[in-house]
Amino acid sequence: MRRLLRKPTGIGSLIVLAGLITLGLLAPVLSPHDANYSSLDFINAPVGSPGYLLGGDQYGRDIWARVLESINVSLISALIGAGVGIVVGTAFGLIAGYIGKRTDSITSWTFNLIMTFPALVLVLVLSPITGSDYRIMMAIFGLFLAPGIFRLVRNQVVAVRNELYVDAARVSGLNNGRILSRHIFYVVRGPIIISGAFLAAAAIGVQAGLAFLGVGSTQTPSFGAMTADAFVNIYRYPLQLVWAALFLALLNGSFVLLGNAYRDALAEPGSAGTRRRQRKSDPTSGESAVGASVQEAGAPAGTLLAVRNLRVSYPQADGSVKQVVRGVSLDVNPGEIVGVVGESGSGKTQTAFSILGLLPPDAQVTADVMSVAGDSLLGKESNALRRMRGNVISYIPQEPMSNLDPSFTIGSQLVGNLTKSMSRREATATVLALLERVGIADPLRVYRSYPHQISGGMAQRVLIAGAVAPRPKLLIADEPTTALDVTVQAEILDLLRDLQGELGMGVLLVTHNFGVVADLCDRVLVMRQGELVEEGDVRSIFHNPSHPYTQQLIGSILDEDTVRQDARWIAEGTLEEIR
Repeated sequence: MRRLLRKPTGIGSLIVLAGLITLGLLAPVLSPHDANYSSLDFINAPVGSPGYLLGGDQYGRDIWARVLESINVSLISALIGAGVGIVVGTAFGLIAGYIGKRTDSITSWTFNLIMTFPALVLVLVLSPITGSDYRIMMAIFGLFLAPGIFRLVRNQVVAVRNELYVDAARVSGLNNGRILSRHIFYVVRGPIIISGAFLAAAAIGVQAGLAFLGVGSTQTPSFGAMTADAFVNIYRYPLQLVWAALFLALLNGSFVLLGNAYRDALAEPGSAGTRRRQRKSDPTSGESAVGASVQEAGAPAGTLLAVRNLRVSYPQADGSVKQVVRGVSLDVNPGEIVGVVGESGSGKTQTAFSILGLLPPDAQVTADVMSVAGDSLLGKESNALRRMRGNVISYIPQEPMSNLDPSFTIGSQLVGNLTKSMSRREATATVLALLERVGIADPLRVYRSYPHQISGGMAQRVLIAGAVAPRPKLLIADEPTTALDVTVQAEILDLLRDLQGELGMGVLLVTHNFGVVADLCDRVLVMRQGELVEEGDVRSIFHNPSHPYTQQLIGSILDEDTVRQDARWIAEGTLEEIR
């Protein structure tokens, strides 16, 4: 909502819509006449006549009173038409998409059949049965709007029903209703709201069109009926046509623009400014420059990345707070590669994401010191952090294919990050040179390719090229070789080592693989359950680990003798079976 209100179209459409709704609700107060009251003295009365703010129509009725009642009729039409379509389409879309199989086939066939019917023709045919009540006609029209919502919701649910968090909800014992309402509906609610705005505008337009054609009760004021009446006097009193058209355009336009603004707000990345970064300090101390300089004094001179007493926690449903990172402190010097090792859930990625400012909005991040190249990251606004990402801090994610947008070519995604500091031609030349530097044999082909047209190892090279393109001071790599086979892993590690040496970057490498650490890192930090349990240079940690957890991790690595013995045992067992 905050992002929506920051958009001129969003706040403007909300103001107009709220104003029109207020006018409709206050219709009995704002108009001295009933909408159908007729006076021979005010036939075609001009604007500003006593008691007739917008004048009178050809029957002597108050145009202002009819405008106010028409607003109510239009809003009720929007509520009924869009409401029926959304409720019916969403309910069956959730069920069909989640349950699937036969239920999905039957419901999809039914809604596809409904889509083949001519909606307006059927509404016209059924109007005598409805008693010319526009509310019943809008409910019927809403049923014909439901297939569009059904297909939207069903496709969204099919895309997320096999996600890991849905499986976890099933395993935890939640019933299907709970999963649909809490976990799956959350994903599809945004598109439903956007579609609802456009369906409301469509319902208003259809009701006005039917009234213009004379379908419905003549005692029900509407913009369509007002337009039809004004056409009779269009040459003598053209101003009468303006009022109905103006308010109808404002009402429809506000719904359409609100839907567009909400769509744009959803498309934006989550605001990092919503994250609450709280510092542990004396309650009487403020966020002054003096206080910041005292905290930053904990960072050694010349340190590229300095973190002191980092804590990350999340609020729980029962009101408690769960800490996932507890008092972690670390340094990365220029030109140094520091590895962060630990099992899954140890807090490695949470530590990296807190530095990048990529944690969810509900994450509570505190630290005594968190700085990069002498610039504090504490309390940074979203724009400041966004400027630092790429130019000062870069990031290589794991699962390379999931981090490339399938809708755009590789070149357009890489060039887009560089056009802020150079021309497009220079950015293109830089990207092609980097693609060649990271070992891609045909850079131009990859530059023009889409992500599905390249391999996983090539995608990882593309991400590395994109990360080092702005020549950052600090590179954070989160499991950069996890999704790759062994031979490609070795090539990627060699590439990272060479690039780091050429550019003089500091690298923070998050991994669970001690082999990667031994091959690439200068120092290693061992984390367990959100805490830093041991740190030191790689050789000391491997030869003389002091903490039992570090000893356990290193002890779990298969050495060469064990591998050969296992291989020989398997071979002998196979030969015995053959004999």
